Amino acid sequence: MSFDALQDLPDLSATELSRCIAARDVSCREVMQASLARIDALNPQFNAIVSLRDPAQLLAEADERDAELARGERHGWMHGFPLAVKDLSHAAGLPTSMGSPLSPRSPARTDSLHVARMRAAGAVVIGKTNTPEFGLGSHTYNTVFGITRNAYAPDRSAGGSSGGAAVALALGMLPVADGSDMMGSLRNPAAFNNVIGMRPSRGRVPGDPEQELFFQQLGCEGPMARTVEDAARLLAVQAGFDTRVPLSSPHALPSPDDIALDGDGKGLRIGWLGSVWPELPLAPGVRELGEQALDTFRAIGCEVEPCTLDVPREHNWSAWLRLRQLLVGGKLGAYVSDPKLFAQLKPEAQWEIEQSRHLDAASLYQASLYRSNVYRAFLKLFERFDFVLAPTAQVFPFDADLHWPAEVNGVKSDTYHRWMEIVTPFTLAGLPTLNVRAGFGDGGLPMGLQLAGPIHADMDVLRLGHAYDQACDWGARRPSALD
Repeated sequence: MSFDALQDLPDLSATELSRCIAARDVSCREVMQASLARIDALNPQFNAIVSLRDPAQLLAEADERDAELARGERHGWMHGFPLAVKDLSHAAGLPTSMGSPLSPRSPARTDSLHVARMRAAGAVVIGKTNTPEFGLGSHTYNTVFGITRNAYAPDRSAGGSSGGAAVALALGMLPVADGSDMMGSLRNPAAFNNVIGMRPSRGRVPGDPEQELFFQQLGCEGPMARTVEDAARLLAVQAGFDTRVPLSSPHALPSPDDIALDGDGKGLRIGWLGSVWPELPLAPGVRELGEQALDTFRAIGCEVEPCTLDVPREHNWSAWLRLRQLLVGGKLGAYVSDPKLFAQLKPEAQWEIEQSRHLDAASLYQASLYRSNVYRAFLKLFERFDFVLAPTAQVFPFDADLHWPAEVNGVKSDTYHRWMEIVTPFTLAGLPTLNVRAGFGDGGLPMGLQLAGPIHADMDVLRLGHAYDQACDWGARRPSALD
């Protein structure tokens, strides 16, 4: 392959790259060389990849993948792909910093379940992607590695907590990336960096078999990519029932090589939720971009109508606060016993832990009832509509030096995460929710839309998202750093 073509390899879709590797039109070594060159050129400015492994070792592993292909052995769809794992998940041989100075620096001994599946499909783990401390807050900065900067505007936030993954994708450092999502962490950074991120149906991608298995129903792992097709294929790698994770989904997906997303939106009914609740603040331009995108959905045959989610906003938020505090406080509560360690946590983590200590059984039961009502409200909508749409975020990418937006369109934020409230009903309901591109606002800042369908309708959501993404063509707008 010529040097110029080698430079262009990181810009191929993952689907195209996988086919080229399988056909031996390009070697795994060349793919690795191209990825490392892109990281070397751009990562010092954007800080998306952390804990990068020794390039000589990575090239040697790429050579092993080439030798396997020469023997007729192909691990799977990701054979030879460079992969950097979100730094909240374990990758054997690399530390799991979770963006915290309190995390052990010793290498993980095993992979997280979804990482093991990606490695089994042929990926070569090259390092980690940056994340906020313990994944808290949809802005990727920490005291261990620093700030990850937006791919389209380096002075702006990359979102989070999968901010490193989104930026690495947008800049072509990786062909696909894993992420995780509790409060929009697969959706918000995708919107902020003009890429695709999907929060799958509850249980579609099993969680960590070594963690608490029954209460952890808000966070999940999932795929990020530059195309919807690539995200669908990565989801097929990550997904699948595991008997060690009893709430994982038994509904099988096609194999990655058998994914087919052809089709249009003809006859499909979409409910436009707008801001979900009339009083929920959106930054100027967010709603307008979403409403312009509705024309594209109509152009591919969809019928679009405005709708509302028939559940009180305060009930949704109350359920969210209590259930999140239960999970985050439970996971981090061990730091309370040591005042010196507790003092080193970021203020947002301290707040979550302190709030969790005031929870009681009655308040948690009430939160679960409110959550149930959120799910029932979506069920009612799905009697009328096949899918629903809402903006992915309430604000455009903000100043990277801020910790979080203090207000949204003049409305003050009473918590560090109130500005991401718009993602919470989709999380509470466990719906398959895909961030698709909505376009660019003033100043060239990206925004996205949440496209959601009924539980377990992941492939239907991906098919419609694919048709829309091909029609809108926002994916062709590259970051200026690539020019």
